[in-house]
Amino acid sequence: MSDGGTLKQSIGIVGAGMLGLAIAFKLQERFPGAQVSVFEKETGPGRHQSGHNSGVLHCGLYYQPGSLKARLAVEGIRSMVAFCREHDIPHDICGKVVVASDDRERRFLDDLAARGEANGLRGLVYLSSGELGRREPAVRATAALLVPEEGIVDYQAVMEKLVSLIRQRGGAVHFDSRVEVRNAGRTDGQVVFEASGKEVRVDQLVCCAGLHSDRVYRAFTGMRPPFRIVPFRGEYRSLRPEARCLVNHLVYPVPDPSYPFLGVHFTRMIHGGREVGPNAVLALKREGYRKSEISLRDAIDAITYPGLVRFVSGNFRFAVGELASSLSDKAFLAKSRKLIPDLALEHLDTGTAGVRAQALGRDGRLVMDFRISRYGRQIHVLNAPSPGATAALAIAKHIVSEYIQSS
Repeated sequence: MSDGGTLKQSIGIVGAGMLGLAIAFKLQERFPGAQVSVFEKETGPGRHQSGHNSGVLHCGLYYQPGSLKARLAVEGIRSMVAFCREHDIPHDICGKVVVASDDRERRFLDDLAARGEANGLRGLVYLSSGELGRREPAVRATAALLVPEEGIVDYQAVMEKLVSLIRQRGGAVHFDSRVEVRNAGRTDGQVVFEASGKEVRVDQLVCCAGLHSDRVYRAFTGMRPPFRIVPFRGEYRSLRPEARCLVNHLVYPVPDPSYPFLGVHFTRMIHGGREVGPNAVLALKREGYRKSEISLRDAIDAITYPGLVRFVSGNFRFAVGELASSLSDKAFLAKSRKLIPDLALEHLDTGTAGVRAQALGRDGRLVMDFRISRYGRQIHVLNAPSPGATAALAIAKHIVSEYIQSS
């Protein structure tokens, strides 16, 4: 645990997504004397999870009270909004409506409201039918909960600003700089690796490898990671301009606790578009944003993993439904019309897709909380799912405070 602002070490960070950049930024803030370098294999920041998400600012409604995720989510959205205000980054705290479609979902919605209040959210309120109609006239619901602290943001602009600030403070952000490990387990007081074919030595290393966090952990430590990253592709549709009036802000369903993931929802994007989605289907490549993208290694790695077999067996109906919504526009539409009945096929265009780095245990259970592990002078962020982008500054502050060694 760090104990002051006098650290004068070299610290390397693997990964220039939201979290890697936020950690570099917070390191410089707390330890101005540290030499901070970020290494990213792509040609710019946030080319994967951070740049393929829906741009929503999540505030901690869903997460188990007392969990690290719940604590950092609430702190995280407030830190992110403050950062955006300070640096004039496009964002809008427009609020989100979570809707229940029947009495069973209403009970789940009540549980969500209690959970959000326990996590410290402010201003949660049920909307009357008239209030919902004025806010989202196309939405049909039995009950609707307004979450006023949520909003939308341009995460790419956030990352570009972080890169600029890190460099202004004397740090380095190296793009097109793939990290490779030749000598796992070296104990000469430094962590040694190669980046773009050149040897790099740092006093401490933080790995934020996202979709490859388990493989990077194994490469650096020589140990088997505690779980496997299984990639799930989330596919969106965009609303054509004439249908954008169907959605004003953010509209989410009540998630069914029997199944993982949040379900199909509607999002107003920060630059004016509207998206609906996502589904969640197994990706056959860890960076496979299209159905045609396949990696033999990644596919075998996922399909032969006992945890995935157990997960699918325990959630077979869910898995079939998600696959159907990927292969059939009509199946995708049917899910979407649960919230907005007036939606039609002619309203939908092909949208974006992202790949979620889903940590999955060998027992088939999803790892939902943030997971951070220290190995000597290495810190590995093994799992930082949603709201990892929103909470990046808070997660970074936590890691710098609790994991960076000051001597």
